[in-house]
Amino acid sequence: MKPLTIADASTIVLGLQDEIRRSEESRYHHRLHGVLLVAQGMSCPEVSRLLGDSPRTVEYWVRRFEESGLAGFVEGERSGRPRRLNDKQLWEINSALRQPPEAAGIPRGLWDGKGLAAFIKKRYGVTLGVRQCQYMFKSFGFRRRKPRPLIARADPELQEAYKKTPRVRSRS
Repeated sequence: MKPLTIADASTIVLGLQDEIRRSEESRYHHRLHGVLLVAQGMSCPEVSRLLGDSPRTVEYWVRRFEESGLAGFVEGERSGRPRRLNDKQLWEINSALRQPPEAAGIPRGLWDGKGLAAFIKKRYGVTLGVRQCQYMFKSFGFRRRKPRPLIARADPELQEAYKKTPRVRSRS
């Protein structure tokens, strides 16, 4: 019988691995399969090559299974890094952004990442990066905007005089 092949297998493998990592249930089944293969006599490095994980990871799965049984495959809470600002502070920042920066003691015409970082540092003593402050704008529902250049608000006659090439008037 002719073996089956999948076109662009390397890309497909990466996509399938991403899909396995996407949900908690599929990660549970992935670990279950890994330990099943070890139980059937394969070594941890063989299973790791087959499933695309590191040998240390497969050893960890086996050890957790031996200690806790099937409950060892269930993921615990992933807390991550704690936030630097609490909900009350975020609410206050959101309210402050709805006012001009001068009202908050920031000498700027419009709120931007640098201005927000300076406000948070001054008000709460927390240092955040400009990029993190820009993400904060997005999470609060603000959109990015730039002030219009001065020439756009200038006198039309002065604008015309400033241009390198004069506008050609259409014949009517």
